[in-house]
Amino acid sequence: MSLLGIDIGTSQCKAAAFTAEGRELAFASREYRLVHPAPVQSELDARDIWRKVQETIREVAAVTAGDPITSLCVSAMGEAVVPVSRGREILGPSIPSSDPRGSEVADALRRDFGQEAFYRINPNLLGPQYSLPKLLWLREHQPELFARTDLFLLWSDSVNFMLGCEPTCNNSHANRTLLFDLDANDWSDRLLAWAGLERGRFGRVVNGGTVVGTVAGPVAADLGLPAGVQVVAGGHDQCPNALGCGCISAGKAVCGIGTYECLTPVSAKPRDPLAMLREHLNIEHHVLPDLYVSFLFNQSGSLVRWFRDTFAAAESAAGGDLYARLNAELPSEPTRLLVLPHFDPPPWPEYLPDSAGAILGLRSNTTRGEILKAIMEGATYHFVDGIAALRRMGIDTTEFVASGGGARSDAWLQLKADIFGVPFVRLQRAEGGVAGAAMLAGLATGIYRTPAEAVARHVRRDRVFEPDAARHAIYLEKLALFRQIHPALAPILKPLGAPRGLSKS
Repeated sequence: MSLLGIDIGTSQCKAAAFTAEGRELAFASREYRLVHPAPVQSELDARDIWRKVQETIREVAAVTAGDPITSLCVSAMGEAVVPVSRGREILGPSIPSSDPRGSEVADALRRDFGQEAFYRINPNLLGPQYSLPKLLWLREHQPELFARTDLFLLWSDSVNFMLGCEPTCNNSHANRTLLFDLDANDWSDRLLAWAGLERGRFGRVVNGGTVVGTVAGPVAADLGLPAGVQVVAGGHDQCPNALGCGCISAGKAVCGIGTYECLTPVSAKPRDPLAMLREHLNIEHHVLPDLYVSFLFNQSGSLVRWFRDTFAAAESAAGGDLYARLNAELPSEPTRLLVLPHFDPPPWPEYLPDSAGAILGLRSNTTRGEILKAIMEGATYHFVDGIAALRRMGIDTTEFVASGGGARSDAWLQLKADIFGVPFVRLQRAEGGVAGAAMLAGLATGIYRTPAEAVARHVRRDRVFEPDAARHAIYLEKLALFRQIHPALAPILKPLGAPRGLSKS
């Protein structure tokens, strides 16, 4: 028997099958891109993503006939919902968190509840990036689609539904909607009433790691899966990723480096939630019982992709290991440049829809490698004050386990260790999301008795990147300058970054 883990991100989906002993049997992935129907608007073609998820499942299933898949679990990006019918038809696109639509809803929540009162129910920092602002924008501006939609399901649970399960919503994803009561571990009647939404349109809330059904017979036959494959509720991607990186107890922290980069510390439930609010930190269920996580995140991976597409498009089209060649161009020491990484509106610690990015210190002899490294530095500086806030809250961040595509880069992990001043650990398996989803499937179906047993089978360390004291001292000096960039440039960046031409349809 084998376990299937699926991970759905903003730019690609992945699937991998593992033996119960933790050996990878097969891996498949498919890429897709955001669609921009109007200036500053972004959408994901939900039908295309579902087709590509099916392709990855078929590709993996075809290799596992000798060790057939018995259960599966899905890890997925947060916030974005998929509009579907009861007949399991995808009805329209999925709006990602980076889209600014719904800003007025976040403003109304702040006005009607106040951030502190709202946080007592749903401990998130109000902004337009969550599901609720998109849904209410959709109700006002696309009422026909809204009315035709029976269910709005977040991505991991929409895949489970398309596979034949009843509509559910795992609790870590439910938290990203702004309609969830953390203490009750259920939808909030008060928030649903404020929004004028029915709980039946979002599925029953379940804990991550709950068996929610089996793959329907015709669907299984189409995908090449055996009959009776059990489907397990997954979670908001960084939660299964933490499990897949071995972060299964308080005091562990993971750094997932993908399209979004996310620092995810694991802790017990904070005793003083409002102290977390004062530090601009959220609270969310882990996929493991009695554990919680917080998120510090930005779009660092998309900045590197922008660099690739802007400065190395021809080389990228030519194929080969482009990132290895680009890494060879990076200077060994801290750069002379400073980058404000607001190329897209920063989602944390404060959503700034009218900011913009900046590269400071350019000279006629500045190299392409310096610009790339400065982008990586700026994206990393972004987290330093948040790490200090975690430490003030007693949340341990003395070591980070790295995962995702960016974890393959020695230069990037060394840079992070040098800036943060703590070790970064690379695992032998970089894709923690698919591994964590498979491990959760194994835990839910009794293949593993404890999370520790699952980690012992799946997680192996590869290399530890220790901070260099001299470079860390230089970065502390540069960090003081970095903190001044946005306050100094905000009057200039605001008109440059202000959304223009936001469509009402």
